[in-house]
Amino acid sequence: MNYLKRSMLYLTHKKGQSLLLLLIMSAILVFVLSGLIIQNAAVSATNSVTKSAGTTISVSANREKMFSKMRPSSSSSKSKPKTITTPTVSNTKIKKAGSLNTVAYYNITNTASVNASSFDTVSTTTGTSGGMSGGGMKGSASTGDISIDGVSSTKLTSTFVSKSNKIVSGRNITTSDANTKNVVIEKELATENGIKVGDTITVKMTTSGKKSIKLKVVGIYKAKSTSSTAPGSEPSNTIYTSYTLPATITGTEGKSSTVTYTLENSAKEKSTTKKIKSIINSSSFSVSSDDASYKQLLQPMKNVQSFAKKIVWLVAIAGTIILALIIILSVRTRQREIGVLVSLGESKLHIVGQLFSELFVILIGAMVVALLLGSFVGNKVGNQLLAQQQTTSVSSTTGSTGGPGGGGAPGSSQTGGGMRGGGMATQSATTTSASNKKALKTLNTSITPSSVIKLGGMGLVIIALAVCVSAISILRLRPKDILIGE
Repeated sequence: MNYLKRSMLYLTHKKGQSLLLLLIMSAILVFVLSGLIIQNAAVSATNSVTKSAGTTISVSANREKMFSKMRPSSSSSKSKPKTITTPTVSNTKIKKAGSLNTVAYYNITNTASVNASSFDTVSTTTGTSGGMSGGGMKGSASTGDISIDGVSSTKLTSTFVSKSNKIVSGRNITTSDANTKNVVIEKELATENGIKVGDTITVKMTTSGKKSIKLKVVGIYKAKSTSSTAPGSEPSNTIYTSYTLPATITGTEGKSSTVTYTLENSAKEKSTTKKIKSIINSSSFSVSSDDASYKQLLQPMKNVQSFAKKIVWLVAIAGTIILALIIILSVRTRQREIGVLVSLGESKLHIVGQLFSELFVILIGAMVVALLLGSFVGNKVGNQLLAQQQTTSVSSTTGSTGGPGGGGAPGSSQTGGGMRGGGMATQSATTTSASNKKALKTLNTSITPSSVIKLGGMGLVIIALAVCVSAISILRLRPKDILIGE
């Protein structure tokens, strides 16, 4: 193993050349390591996004089926017009689908329409505002002047999450309000009628004008939504309650018209959709998924991961070429040394081994430098790249909106539901706002044992390729020609 000793002696004797090689190798390994840790961080972030993006699967009424049933047949063209009947699915099936291990929680949407009895509704017209007498805007037999929106938790519905609605007195509706008549009303409605938290208000069923329902006010919220000129669409006339109450009002106890399932892992969307379809098993319902938020969050991660991979390969290839050229030039300056060694009986393979040993020692030093600087460089480059990718992603979706597909029932503005195991369900806001909320601000770049192992492996491959290229010229050298000066 004399060639090992010669390699150490050469490195100590040629300090300037050794330092130059160390700097070059360090620069190569710093960028290789940066690429590796950025790539690892992007993979980790992708997995995190996959689990937290909140891909939803919605089960809602098949509108095409609804309208086809409403249309009169050709044989009875003079028959009376049919009314639209929203189909329902049993809560037993809903819970069965919600118990799938890929479902984090599910949202049940139930809405109803009633008429005000002990209070006046809020009415807004051009130039005037004020209350109308109890049940003032009497609709048809099936449409009232008050909208009852059943949710599991007002705190986690889209308008409350986005701050469009905010509790100003009392408390939110929670899962503990199931099977109760507790409600949360809007501030303008409360002010117009002098209603306070703890008061009881009365509404009348639209199907039976004589049947009244007493509701207990447990909270008052303020709506920032602007009033609409459309009749019956004043936001202040929306009352929130548990999703069980609208089902009781409409006579569909134990059933629901719309359900939204939120997945624990967005990558399981296709398989979960298939399972839910088999459980619901009804042509009256359509099952659709909304993974727009997931895709919007995932795209920057994929771009960062792809860029990091390119960094690793480009730096590795460039590093191999640079080192090969340096070694080839070095071999030319060391031809007489190599000729003497070969003439003394030294194997050419040992000479190649000496070059490899010299670079291996430099590689160890360069790895130390890379481990000291790689994390810093990777953190700066990775987070700058992530910020650029997220800016591009947000810009491409500016102005577009999309809900999770849970509000399928006509006249419904919110969704509610239950979480498996008694937990509270959440309702996503628009795709863009949800993505902005969950988007990663920084990459968790850190040096892992696997990164060090990969770095060492790539470093060995780089110096091995460089030595192999330069070995061609060494193996072609003839000591006699070198020693006589040819």
